[in-house]
Amino acid sequence: MASVSDISVSAAINLLSALAFLLAFAFLRLQPINDRVYFPKWYLKGIRASPRSSGPFMKKFVNLDIRMYLKFWTWMPAALRMPQPELIDHAGLDSAVYIRIYLLGLKIFVPIAILGFAVLVPVNWTGKTLEHIHNLTFSNIDKLSISNVPSGSERLWAHLLMAYTFSFWTCYVLYKEYKIVSTLRLHFLASEGRRPDQFTVLVRNVPPDPDESVSEHVEHFFCVNHPDHYLSHQVVYNANKLAKLVEKKKSYQNWHTYYQTKYERNPKKKPTTKTGFWGLWGKTVDAIDYYTAEIEKLSEEEATERERVMSDPKAIIPAAFVSFKSRWGAAVCAQTQQSSNPTIWLTEWAPEPRDVHWANLAMPYVGLTIRRLLVAVVLFFLTFFFMIPIAFVQSMANIEGIEKVLPFLKPLIEAKTVKSVIQGFLPGIALKIFLILLPTILMTMSKIEGFTSLSSLDRRSAAKYHLFLLVNVFFGSIITGAAFEQLQSFLKQAPTEIPKTAGVAIPMKATFFITYIMVDGWAGIAAEILRLVPLVMFHLKNTFLVKTEQDREDAMDPGSINFATSEPRIQLYFLLGLVYSVVTPILLPFIIIFFAFAYVVFRHQIINVYDQKYESGAKFWPDVHRRIIVALVISQLLLMGLLSTKKAANSTPLLIVLPVLTIWFHLFCKGRFESAFVKFPLQDAMVKDTLERATEPNLNLKAYLHDAYIHPVFKCVQLDKPKAVDDEENNPLVATKRNSRRDSKTGSDGIPETSV
Repeated sequence: MASVSDISVSAAINLLSALAFLLAFAFLRLQPINDRVYFPKWYLKGIRASPRSSGPFMKKFVNLDIRMYLKFWTWMPAALRMPQPELIDHAGLDSAVYIRIYLLGLKIFVPIAILGFAVLVPVNWTGKTLEHIHNLTFSNIDKLSISNVPSGSERLWAHLLMAYTFSFWTCYVLYKEYKIVSTLRLHFLASEGRRPDQFTVLVRNVPPDPDESVSEHVEHFFCVNHPDHYLSHQVVYNANKLAKLVEKKKSYQNWHTYYQTKYERNPKKKPTTKTGFWGLWGKTVDAIDYYTAEIEKLSEEEATERERVMSDPKAIIPAAFVSFKSRWGAAVCAQTQQSSNPTIWLTEWAPEPRDVHWANLAMPYVGLTIRRLLVAVVLFFLTFFFMIPIAFVQSMANIEGIEKVLPFLKPLIEAKTVKSVIQGFLPGIALKIFLILLPTILMTMSKIEGFTSLSSLDRRSAAKYHLFLLVNVFFGSIITGAAFEQLQSFLKQAPTEIPKTAGVAIPMKATFFITYIMVDGWAGIAAEILRLVPLVMFHLKNTFLVKTEQDREDAMDPGSINFATSEPRIQLYFLLGLVYSVVTPILLPFIIIFFAFAYVVFRHQIINVYDQKYESGAKFWPDVHRRIIVALVISQLLLMGLLSTKKAANSTPLLIVLPVLTIWFHLFCKGRFESAFVKFPLQDAMVKDTLERATEPNLNLKAYLHDAYIHPVFKCVQLDKPKAVDDEENNPLVATKRNSRRDSKTGSDGIPETSV
């Protein structure tokens, strides 16, 4: 059990770590040689010029202006200065709304903390119950929790009143924020410039037809059923193997550039490499000649595979991107059922071109249900078996409890300083390490499920990660931690007394979560702004690979907000704050510091660094709202269970109303706002179409959409495309297309056709 001194040691370590990261960032960001690492977004926009392009030689590498170092803290107010409309134009709505999650945390927890410290902390501190319970491990921090209030005491009415107050305040703030974000989204969609996805629908599970190719079948179907609005379509190719060859060739070209540059800098010695895995073993050969030969071989394989994909009908999958003459036509198609059979001609809004996950488009739609079932089973077992390392982490967090059961370990951890470091710092960092590989595993599982856009992959992975953190980090830490702390009590007391001991012990886990918040939320966020890995990688690339200015642009790695991991991590803080706001309010200041610090840091990052991979128009917000509601309901249920162990027979039944009201509130918000995130209003679509026709009467929409949804590996290749049937006078030909194909002696059975 971590004491006040243990928490102080942990706070000191994490504050010093955060300060060291911030000072290192303040120094490194001022150096001209690092300018592209800490301000890459401005370079990508073409606004910022390299400070190394002119001036004395030394100034190209080191900033010699002492006054700049005295103002190292100015990045913080600068990050807060940009107004929200300008921020949306600069970074996109996804980024602007993402940082509002941190602002939402401040709006919820600052007033709750003030009330908690004014009302609940004095009530808990003066309870003096823990001192009279024998064989129970506790610290001074636990005296500030509800555990210190006597069972059946009238003081518990204060906790009931605060539970209602905190719940109503949280719902009020959530409602206001949902309204703001939905308004921002609708305004963003209405004012946004023209994008291909506004006119395009993804059609999947196209039924087979014996007389028509997939391309002809798609064209025929939409010309008949959307005759006034259909414009063109692009069939989807299974080009996954070709994409792997292109990626492998690109990697080999990078290695060729590296060795060529190395040889040019030292012509006396030709570089060599080994032909084995990663050049670690195998025959030693001339590196330049080896990679030149490999690139030539891959180029031949790429050309062969490209020709196969373009000529093999089996390379075309039953899916297509269908474009319409207007946003209104696309909205009608995307939001309606196309056939009496609901399992075919499935339509949905196409992701924007950079959001498409091309590899998953080749997955057969029929098998997606089976894939998702298998992934759900794997996720269950992964979540269950991860309890083992969680229990191990909790064992490190509870040295005093272990000493009672395993006294022979006592001499090893008797030193006060060592004990403080282990209890106050090690549990949080150990849990952080265990969670490092998890996001990659969950993202792989989401890809197996077959989602077709990067944004949907992120949202799906975030849902898995949130469930994992909820079950393992939160409930796992509480359950296993309570067992370790009170193991001796559990073994000696009667079975009827175990629920009471567990009920008292649950609030004591606040000390563990405080250490986790400091490690992950304080030092972790400070490490985020330092960007140590991108900094090292940029200079390695700049030293060994960069030969031209374009190479230097490519060496920049601005990165982006990793929504799949960042948002669930924020949700853990919402959960901890809501659960412990009534139980142990002392935890709230640590969470408030996290939200405030993270808000400033991520605002700086999206202004100066991050270049988002896609723009979904804040489509993730309903998930954010729902998870906070789940956290609120969990906090209410846990408080209800806790009060039942405190013999609060009169007050506990009154808490039953809270979860019911909270769920009703969620359903109300869902009905009121969620449609703005899943549908595009036909009225708004018509307004944009009318305005566009008035301002750009000569717009060639077909040319604009010509290659928007061609697989990236085909961007440089002109595919054979028959002329699209989009003129009204030519529409009657559509009905005879099937017959004309039967009569044709030189049909295109072996050639994938595309209509654009």
